[in-house]
Amino acid sequence: MASRCTTRGRRRSAMSANPHGYTFNHTMIRVKDPRASLAFYRDLLGMTLLRQIDVEEGAFSLYFLAFMDEGDKLPEDEADLREYVFSRPGVLELTHNWGTEDEDGPVYHSGNGEPRGYGHIGLAVPDVEAACRRFADAGVRFIKRPEEGRMKHIAFIADPDGYWIEILSARAMAGR
Repeated sequence: MASRCTTRGRRRSAMSANPHGYTFNHTMIRVKDPRASLAFYRDLLGMTLLRQIDVEEGAFSLYFLAFMDEGDKLPEDEADLREYVFSRPGVLELTHNWGTEDEDGPVYHSGNGEPRGYGHIGLAVPDVEAACRRFADAGVRFIKRPEEGRMKHIAFIADPDGYWIEILSARAMAGR
């Protein structure tokens, strides 16, 4: 029997209500080489580096990225910038533990091999096929192309550390 996704009949409890002011701010992934990851997320996907924090005593760096609308400007005041980064939705935090870029092979588990865990990031684009052509031209590794499998309206690509990124169109997901 084919599975079917439905939202009918969902009940909201008091505990699942969205308390005023809550926002899904960011998710964090660990990266082996920040140069490769920044080239991927910033230069290829088009995200903006909002802020970088280097923590010498911990030997790690944090990179906060997000998509910004044309004309948006980052606050110049440091406190205002911190508040902006930690209050806006849709931030990706890349954590780099210094020295991992010099290690051979993969350093982190993406969650998509055994044992399974973390799955993927979702990226909405206006046109999945056009985005996939752009990614293919840039040499991005595909996990799934739109023409593969049963779900023809999505694709999956991999970032430099092997984390999966789902490429989707909101219109296609709505059946339009």
